[in-house]
Amino acid sequence: MSASFLFLLVLLIGFGAYFMAHSRAVAAAGGRSVSLHSLPGYHGAYAAIWAILPAALILAIWSAVAPSVIERDVRFSLPTEVLQQGAAPVELAMGQVRSVARGLPLLSDTERSALETGTLDVRAALAAKGVALAGDTQPYMIKSAQMLNSLSATSSLAMTAVVLVVSVLGVFLSLRSVSLRFRARNRVERIILFALVLASSIAILTTIGIVGSMLSEAIRFFQSVSPASFFFGTVWDPRFAAAGSTASAGQFGLLPLLSGTLYIAFVAMLFAVPVGLFAAIYMSEYASPHVRAVAKPLLEILAGIPTIVYGFFALVTVGPFLRDISAELNGLVTGNYTNFIQAQSVLTAGIVMGIMLIPFVSSLSDDIITQVPRSLRDGSLGLGATRSETIKRVVLPAALPGIVGALLLTASRAVGETMIVVLAAGVAARMQLNPFEPMTTVTVKIVNQLTGDLEFTSPQTLVAFALGITLFTITLCLNIYALYIVRKYREQYE
Repeated sequence: MSASFLFLLVLLIGFGAYFMAHSRAVAAAGGRSVSLHSLPGYHGAYAAIWAILPAALILAIWSAVAPSVIERDVRFSLPTEVLQQGAAPVELAMGQVRSVARGLPLLSDTERSALETGTLDVRAALAAKGVALAGDTQPYMIKSAQMLNSLSATSSLAMTAVVLVVSVLGVFLSLRSVSLRFRARNRVERIILFALVLASSIAILTTIGIVGSMLSEAIRFFQSVSPASFFFGTVWDPRFAAAGSTASAGQFGLLPLLSGTLYIAFVAMLFAVPVGLFAAIYMSEYASPHVRAVAKPLLEILAGIPTIVYGFFALVTVGPFLRDISAELNGLVTGNYTNFIQAQSVLTAGIVMGIMLIPFVSSLSDDIITQVPRSLRDGSLGLGATRSETIKRVVLPAALPGIVGALLLTASRAVGETMIVVLAAGVAARMQLNPFEPMTTVTVKIVNQLTGDLEFTSPQTLVAFALGITLFTITLCLNIYALYIVRKYREQYE
């Protein structure tokens, strides 16, 4: 029985337990729910939890652990000469065993008998059933495949029995506890509280896991490359010398990547901040409710467009447009129609990324501006100031800390962007101030270093984790500082 179907059965048992406990609680109270310590619904929920939760936990653990245990037993059953060949041949043989195991249930009893006696070609028999095998199929693979299927069937049968027994036993025990004084509500709420704490801990545990995984691999990288040469190096050239060569093994300077990341993010913020901030001022102070109800959702649609689409837009439209317009301007001034803006450049990536960031700036700034107390506006207008003077001298200064926090959050979003930079800014790792030339960012090089069939044993691949932990630290600091400023602003008017 499949795990999903078994889980569905457990859910049905849980629903049945709910209604049985509910009706039993009503019967115990003689139809007067006021005599119960807990409402009948809590008794039903308590029974359903006991019917579903323990069985579901056993099902999840069994489904996660059993395949690896079965795989280990089958792997150990391989011939000694195969196990002695190394990890790659053993894994190749196990792949063949899995393929044969998937095809054996498709064969008839006569074909399986002929297969065991060696009178049937397993490759031809499985090919006729639509199962293709790679490489040569050895006799030991058939026996291992049969063992794999047998152990899987036994595990599935045992899992079904244990899960159903635990579920039914939970129903039985929970129904026995139904009484007038039974504190079902307290126990149900305690379980719900535990579930809420567990759910709220997932983000923290995920963050710890991400940091731990990156940090452990980054430490391995710094065992091969000096931290000083990484953090203060000005050349990014992660090449490796051939075996036995005395040539340099490459340079892993962070500064070209970091400068490109900050430069492109700076250009994007130069474009996004004025447009987004002016849009927020218009929607919060000037737009009528009808216009605001239409304009704000339309503006926020930009936030829902995938970044790869922005990358295509930069590659196909914005980059060629800037290149062609620069050639025209150069021709008008010097008579030489050569472009001075590359199609892939810091300016192209900054403009397109700025378009992507406009809804972040406008939405966050709009929410902050609307939180400024109405009394400040009324007092300014009552003293004779115009609406524009009120916005410039009262509203914006009051909302400035929150706006700065919103801009820092937006900047952290810009620092972590990848796809737009890949398609719009190129992959050239260099330090320069010309916004019309290509540059690259940390995120792009992380993708490059982890692309391809590589093992995580050399500095060439481990450097991606050092770049990742560096970028994580930068964005984390920006987010912490932005949240601090936003919280301080909110406390000012509470």
